[in-house]
Amino acid sequence: METTLTLTPAAAKRVAWIAEKQGKPAMLRLSVEGGGCSGFQYKFDLAEAPDGDDSVSETDGVKLVVDPVSLDLVAGSTVDFVESLGGAAFQVTNPMAAAGCGCGSSFGI
Repeated sequence: METTLTLTPAAAKRVAWIAEKQGKPAMLRLSVEGGGCSGFQYKFDLAEAPDGDDSVSETDGVKLVVDPVSLDLVAGSTVDFVESLGGAAFQVTNPMAAAGCGCGSSFGI
């Protein structure tokens, strides 16, 4: 099973910008919570440091960290930052998701 996560250059640039504004390290934590219209939803936060059992990937000096429980649900995913007429948001392309919702922030397995 593919366990790597990919942060696109666009997402890395946005994380770096947000982190700089908040005076924090350029490190995005992706986690999965129960809820949303499809069963699970993605949650994004800036992280101070990875936890000991986190999976860490890096793009352009920006780290993406995921805890082991969430990693089971998002393995192989790509995190992008997309700007459109509907607004700007981080977006996860998750090959494990069997179902999604129109807003793109929740998924089912």
